[in-house]
Amino acid sequence: MLKKILKLDEDLAKDGPRSSKVHSVAALFDTPDEIIHAAAETSNAGYDKYDVYTPYPVHGMDAAMRMKETVIGKFAFLAGFTGVSLAVAMIGYMSGFDYKNIIGGKPFFNLPASIPIMFELTVLISGLFCVFGMLLLWNKLPQISNPLHDTNFMKYTSSTRFGVAIEASDAQFDVDKVKSFLAGVGGKDIEVVYYPEENIVPQTPIFNRQFIYTLILVAIVTALGTYGAIGKLVNILPFDWMHNQFKVNPQNTSTLFKDGRSMQRPVDGTVARGYMPYEYTGMPDSLVKLLSNPVPMDEKSITRGKKQYNTYCSPCHGYFGAGDSRLNGQFPNPPTLHSKKVREWADGNIYNVMTNGQNTMPSYAKQISRDDRWAIVNYIRVLQRAENAKDTDLP
Repeated sequence: MLKKILKLDEDLAKDGPRSSKVHSVAALFDTPDEIIHAAAETSNAGYDKYDVYTPYPVHGMDAAMRMKETVIGKFAFLAGFTGVSLAVAMIGYMSGFDYKNIIGGKPFFNLPASIPIMFELTVLISGLFCVFGMLLLWNKLPQISNPLHDTNFMKYTSSTRFGVAIEASDAQFDVDKVKSFLAGVGGKDIEVVYYPEENIVPQTPIFNRQFIYTLILVAIVTALGTYGAIGKLVNILPFDWMHNQFKVNPQNTSTLFKDGRSMQRPVDGTVARGYMPYEYTGMPDSLVKLLSNPVPMDEKSITRGKKQYNTYCSPCHGYFGAGDSRLNGQFPNPPTLHSKKVREWADGNIYNVMTNGQNTMPSYAKQISRDDRWAIVNYIRVLQRAENAKDTDLP
């Protein structure tokens, strides 16, 4: 068996037969200074279909070769711009035309909430385009071989020496002239590189029958392995702790309680820690007599109340409390907050309406915290004072 493996390695290491078609003329150099000089002279001579091969990066090579700025950056920018444009178009269509949904008075196209999606799609599209662009456009895949492979030139330039190879596709290429030129700039071990016979008739490895069969086999083995690991192995002790937990799920039955329910109501009369129950729950505002506003009327509370009011109240009551709903008739317009009745209400009456709800207005006790509801009351007082100002309010 070992002899067969060694023989296989020897067969793979052998260079295949070469054709009579010239690929390039290559020359070796001994020092970085020599390869820098050779690259500069090659550029000055007008050759543009050539490349330099070094075992490690050589500083100043880009300038010597007069390399142009790569287009990969521009390609990535266009791909990223395409990604962000697709994200804006997708979000704009979905939220602005296809499925309009008012959330807390925010606009249909909410830019801050859309930024993460726009960023992710920008990165995704630019990454995919750059990867496939590099593979297909610049690296010329599925071409996986180069005539320089398996040559003495490549063996040395990948280890200890430096080299220049001028390709036959160059407009000025002439074998004798190129050999003379490379010798004149200090080139050594100059050789003519020919195409392998297998490269004369292009072959696409990805359409090879053995490759396709191998790919199918790998896919089947991967699918079966994944199914066995995820579907079976995780359910075997001791790997099933995430599935069999000592807990009850919502809406499921339970054998622990007599009523068979997993979700139990709090014990009557108990109060959660840090929570003060509202004593006027379910009562009309006319019964609220001894409820005072604990939040002081200052700039901080008014600013906070304005933010909460614009988010939760303005879709129906309007930004200034005039009852001019922003819902464009999609919901019954509420009465104005500047009526004599509401202006003469105590703060507790307004707070009670927000907490219990009234008529078609639902309770906002779960959406808005206790202090924020009192801050909204303060802001409503500011709107009422501004709308119903008196002459005595002027300085």
